[in-house]
Amino acid sequence: MEERLIRSARYTGLLALAALAVWAYLAWVAPVEKAQGVIQKIMYVHVPNVAPAYLGFVLTAVGGIGFLTTRREEWDRFALAAAEVGVVFCSLILLSGPLWAKPAWGVWWVWDLRLTSTVVLWFIYVAYLFLRAFAAGSDSARSFSSIYGIVGTLAIPFVYFAVDLASGSTLHPTDPSRQGLPAGIAAALRSGMIAFLLVFAWLVARRLGVARLEALIEERRS
Repeated sequence: MEERLIRSARYTGLLALAALAVWAYLAWVAPVEKAQGVIQKIMYVHVPNVAPAYLGFVLTAVGGIGFLTTRREEWDRFALAAAEVGVVFCSLILLSGPLWAKPAWGVWWVWDLRLTSTVVLWFIYVAYLFLRAFAAGSDSARSFSSIYGIVGTLAIPFVYFAVDLASGSTLHPTDPSRQGLPAGIAAALRSGMIAFLLVFAWLVARRLGVARLEALIEERRS
C-alpha cells in the first residue's frame, strides 16, 4: 500500500493542480452574496478545509488500527503522515475563520461551541504529533499513540454537530448544504472540496515518501 501511495503522488499532484484551477475560477465567478459582499468568498477557502482535516484524523485512526493489528511500521508511518496533514488543514480552518468572522460578525473570535470544539480537536492532534516527536523509535510509544489517535476521532462528530448541539447559541449558521445554495455558490464549494481533498492526498503521499526515506536512513545508521 505504501509503495502505491508514494508512486501516485505525481499523478495526484497533477489532478490537484487542475482541480485547484477549476476551483479558483468558479470561486471568482460565483455570485457575490448581498449581505456580506465580496468577503463572503472566504467561505470557498474556509469550508473546503473541513473535509481534509476530518479525513486526516480518521486516517490516523485507520493507520493506528493497522499498526496495532499487524505491527507493520508502514501503517504507523501512514498514521503519522495523515495526522500531520490533517493538522495543517485544521490550522487553515482556524486561520481563515477569523478573517471571515471579523467583517461578517464584527469580531475576530468568540468562544462558541463550534469554535471551541474545533480548537480542542486541533490540540488533540497537535498533542499526538508532540507525543510522536518525543517518543520516536519506541514501540510502546507507537502503540500508545495509535490508541490515542483512534480515541481522538471521537471528537470529530462533536465538532461537526456542535451547531445543532448549541441550539442557536452560536454565531455559526447551520450547515448551508441542508438548506440549499445557489448553483454558483454550491459549484464553487464542491469544486473546492474536491481540490482540497486531492491536495490532501498529494501531501500525504509526499509525506509518506519522506517518512520511508527517514526510516531507511535510520536503518542504515543502526
